[in-house]
Amino acid sequence: MSRTVSGAESSATRLRTMIASGDFAPGTQLSEERLSDQLGVSRNTLREAFRLLARDRLVEHVFNRGVFVRRLSEADVADLYAARRVLEEAAIRSSTPDSPALAEAADAVRAARTAAADGDWHMVGTADIRFHAALVRGVPSERIWGLMDGLLAEMRLAFLETDDPATFHAGFVDRNEAIVIALRTGDRDAASALLADYLDDAEQTLRSAAARD
Repeated sequence: MSRTVSGAESSATRLRTMIASGDFAPGTQLSEERLSDQLGVSRNTLREAFRLLARDRLVEHVFNRGVFVRRLSEADVADLYAARRVLEEAAIRSSTPDSPALAEAADAVRAARTAAADGDWHMVGTADIRFHAALVRGVPSERIWGLMDGLLAEMRLAFLETDDPATFHAGFVDRNEAIVIALRTGDRDAASALLADYLDDAEQTLRSAAARD
């Protein structure tokens, strides 16, 4: 039996996409009046959508001021990467050379290369998120997939704070491919080491960006 998607859930999905696309920078106040008109929903529906986004840690309610897109702190970034290390290491250990999840991860690497060649760094970031989401799909647990998807939605907020997205994303395309190659040869230890270095370097860069705000 399929579940009916509510207006609030649909609105939250649209807003989530707009935030991920950079339509609203971290720290931006979200106008109830404007968004209610833009999305064609009531203010009550929009407020429920905001509640859903707040649950996902994408927006925050500031008393007597309104709703704002969250700006991640350095501590937020550190927390995200601590969680990612646990989930993605489990994914590495669950991976097999013929896993459909690994094939999807390889497709994400190819998409990232195409976007990089076009200079579309937002799409490179999207492909990077798709890569890590695909890796975790190798763990046979929908609950873990949901946790990872929530973490990666927050990662978009961190990406939006980088001063030079081209430099940030470009170096990680080759590193993602190296992880795929290691897993396709069954070398989980090498893949684990590559992933650990990747996450360490990405965390350091994003923590520095968050600390400047």
